[in-house]
Amino acid sequence: AALNDGLRSQVSAALKEGRVAPTELCQRCLALIKSTKFLNAYITVAEETAMKQAEESEERYKRGQPLGILDGIPVAVKDNFNTAGIETTCASNMLKGYISPYNATVVQKLLDQGAVLLGKTNLDEFAMGSGSTDGVFGPVRNPWSYSKQYKEKSVPKSDSEESDWVITGGSSGGSAAAVSSFTCFAALGSDTGGSTRNPAAHCGVVGLKPTYGLISRHGLIPLVNSMDVPGILTRCVDDAAVLLGSLAGHDPKDSTTIQDDFEPFELPNLTDVSKLSIGIPKEYHAPGLSSEILALWSKAADLFKNAGAKVVEVSLPHTRYSIVCYHVLCTAEVASNMARFDGLEYGHRSDMKDSTESMYAATRREGFNDVVRGRILSGNYFLLKQNYEKYFVKAQKVRRLIANDFVKVFRSGVDILLTPTTLSDAAPYTEFIQEDNRTRSTQDDILTQAANMAGLPAINVPTALSERGLPVGLQFIGRSFQEKQLLTVAKWFEKQVQFPMIQLEEVKRHDSGVFQHQKSASFS
Repeated sequence: AALNDGLRSQVSAALKEGRVAPTELCQRCLALIKSTKFLNAYITVAEETAMKQAEESEERYKRGQPLGILDGIPVAVKDNFNTAGIETTCASNMLKGYISPYNATVVQKLLDQGAVLLGKTNLDEFAMGSGSTDGVFGPVRNPWSYSKQYKEKSVPKSDSEESDWVITGGSSGGSAAAVSSFTCFAALGSDTGGSTRNPAAHCGVVGLKPTYGLISRHGLIPLVNSMDVPGILTRCVDDAAVLLGSLAGHDPKDSTTIQDDFEPFELPNLTDVSKLSIGIPKEYHAPGLSSEILALWSKAADLFKNAGAKVVEVSLPHTRYSIVCYHVLCTAEVASNMARFDGLEYGHRSDMKDSTESMYAATRREGFNDVVRGRILSGNYFLLKQNYEKYFVKAQKVRRLIANDFVKVFRSGVDILLTPTTLSDAAPYTEFIQEDNRTRSTQDDILTQAANMAGLPAINVPTALSERGLPVGLQFIGRSFQEKQLLTVAKWFEKQVQFPMIQLEEVKRHDSGVFQHQKSASFS
């Protein structure tokens, strides 16, 4: 229950009242990062920088001049956001050792609010994947693999406990694992086709993908410019609203951001849902959807219905083309974006000196993994002169039809769409790697990427534990720039379902003091 009190009422209040100091909070988080190192959630831990920021925060609290709710709050950032003075790798050999001269706008906004940056989190290489298993620093392990809930229900498939752990989902798996394991209070991810919501569902945390253009992309190393959105991962919906309030708004460095100022809001406690109309898109009953998640989806719809909301089945007819359309547009933009990594200005450069062309080729062969190279090849194929109209232009037209489907549904009076976030709970790592990245991404993005193509806000809310004792989440999709309504409904739902807290037995054994403190602390 204390966890759901959130940042505003819990930790920020404790800091203001002097019951806990920013340096103490930072030290405990850093200690917990060390004791959960086996999760591989972080690529870089900026211990010295974090402690310096915490000390500065402490001075501000002593003077009675905190910068805001986030002052002194430990956060983590996915390693595809530029951070001045801290290595930014995108989990790739191409950028190993690269230190950006500037902060991404979202990182700067966090620091301006006094947040303490603990480090950079693990991901799939250049955010291309849905498991957080394909980065050069190794796969991220789901904290729920080591939870009491999972261990009580899972039957070990081998004598070695090592092989029974499950994936976090991706590509923001490091950020999701960091929040889920209590090593930070909030984390930034990126969301191009579901990369924040997917790991949030698998790790039992809240994952918010805001409306395209609401939060600046400046300093987020691009994957697909027309779909990328910085994502927010927290332990409760209220905390996601706090982060959104700190990050949203116009940025002169990103021409795609909204022109108006964004007014931060505090979420009301919704008591009456009778005026709400909840849409259930029939196309989201997708092939491969587990019976368990289908039952949960149905149960959630009944929950709204029984509380007085209007629940209607709706149709988004072009959904069945969306994953193919997404693949064409995604790879085309990837091919364009990856062209900047040529070994000349920054990043890895090959020792090949035969010619400029051979140096380019060798640099990219050595720097990128097979997944990235495969997407570059596909994208360039779709962009060839003879294929451009047939694939790229046609995909853009289909994208417009997909976006129009959502417009029609919302115009019909529906306020919020309720869908599954993932097809099933988290897969064991050994099972997940049996299939290639493209096949897995196609399956795992099927329920999430349409919101990116339409530019709509969407949020994963942890809902229940599966029969295996693993988290399952449901997704709410809202109207453009109607984050307040979306988050208010998500908060109401979160309160109804009362998702259980992870019981990290392994961490408890190693560091009971740290765990006890973190268990009761969330930042709003």
